[in-house]
Amino acid sequence: MRTIQMSDYTVGEDCFEAAPQALAQYGAKKVVLVGGERALAAASPALLEVLAAADIQVLDTIVYGTDSTQTNVDKLAGDPNFRDADVAFAIGGGKAIDTVKTASLALGKTVFSVPTICSNCSAATAIAVIYHDDGSLDRYAYPAAPAHIFINPKIIAEAPATYFWAGIGDALSKQPEVEYATSAGNLTHTGELGLSLAHTCTEPLMTYGAQGLADVRDDLSSEAVKRVALDILVNTGYVSNLTNQPDFYYNSSLAHAFYNATTGIERERRTHLHGEVVSFGVLVLFSYTGNTAELERYAHFNRSIDLPVTLAELDLDESHLARIAELAQSTNEWRQAHPQPFEVSRFIEAMRAADAYGRSLL
Repeated sequence: MRTIQMSDYTVGEDCFEAAPQALAQYGAKKVVLVGGERALAAASPALLEVLAAADIQVLDTIVYGTDSTQTNVDKLAGDPNFRDADVAFAIGGGKAIDTVKTASLALGKTVFSVPTICSNCSAATAIAVIYHDDGSLDRYAYPAAPAHIFINPKIIAEAPATYFWAGIGDALSKQPEVEYATSAGNLTHTGELGLSLAHTCTEPLMTYGAQGLADVRDDLSSEAVKRVALDILVNTGYVSNLTNQPDFYYNSSLAHAFYNATTGIERERRTHLHGEVVSFGVLVLFSYTGNTAELERYAHFNRSIDLPVTLAELDLDESHLARIAELAQSTNEWRQAHPQPFEVSRFIEAMRAADAYGRSLL
């Protein structure tokens, strides 16, 4: 028996008006709002107004922390108000939403997501990324997908543009990673459906990405912003839920193995966002598979919106490659998401080749 869960979603600047009806479907009368400080400030006033008018009791507004760590998951799961709520609103980016989803897992609690940025597809997915307290990757958790997503393009447009930029970078990985992971064929209906939907993920980014990013930098809620946000939050999120199943994993591949490995590399300079690193990992994937045409197409797009095309832009260099390859081998992607086992030497050469092509564009 297989049950596929997909989130309902409401999109628009008035999306919170749909919250009472969505809550009624679950008989929910008590809720809790959980997120980061900035996200709560951006979304909670309008949401609280709607909930108050509908006589929905808000038990608490909780700042979850700043990262999706087991420490923060345990702290949230132990909060009495969180435990007593019928529904938890997960408000913010992927780390906030993943924390709420994972804390809700053991409690069997329903989650509604309110993405205030679209840096990844966590708002729709039945997977969560959990980090150690030092920022290195711990594991994937497998909670239920949020039951309902409330997507307000105005809130997303007025958030820091760097998250929108990184979200484009992360979403660029979905189509090529799923296409590669499924390339051996012999797919179930669910896998085939995931692959079909994956084919819709790249073109909206390349068509609307540059304009959407420019509009976000101007705090402008536009059609381009909405198209990119829906692609990141819904298209790639639905693909994730179809390609991440108990008997197969096609959801991510070498681009995410690269990212996950780099979380274990100590660097002196700034922290790099998930999607920023993944976007270079996509170039590594194309280099690994010898797909020169797509390597060039994606690299030129990266350059057009200042996503990285070289290791140096990620504060990495030749001295890190062996360690990245070593750490990549412990990732879920390295173990599962490929038509045939990955080769360490070929992966190292792919990182070099992607970097060399990127440097030729600078």
